[in-house]
Amino acid sequence: MFFKRLSPWAPTILSIVRIMAGLLFLEHGMSKLLGFPPSDMHPAAMSLPWIAGCIELVGGVLITIGLFTRPAAFIASGMCAVAYFLVHAQMGFYPMNNHGEPAILFCFVFFYLVFAGPGPLSADAAMGKE
Repeated sequence: MFFKRLSPWAPTILSIVRIMAGLLFLEHGMSKLLGFPPSDMHPAAMSLPWIAGCIELVGGVLITIGLFTRPAAFIASGMCAVAYFLVHAQMGFYPMNNHGEPAILFCFVFFYLVFAGPGPLSADAAMGKE
């Protein structure tokens, strides 16, 4: 009974989850390409990590504000799947040991957004595209 009363909040919570996932994804791109927050990643231009950083930076902004959410989430989800299989899976089978948990989680959260859309707190919704 209690949980039924939470259902009307689902669209708003979808937007909040999208915003937080987008901000965390954006942080990865900013770290790789802009050096903030500082990290050990300094990919060479046009390398695969650099391209991933571009997708994280642009995709993170789009997903965070909820603009072109479905296509941005589709591309981001695919990039995370590729990152897992090209980088993390090579270091072992278990995501806990190969540090692939974030890539898997981002992949499936973004894949969900492809189908669920951005929620009501988004640029897409404000422009009437959702």
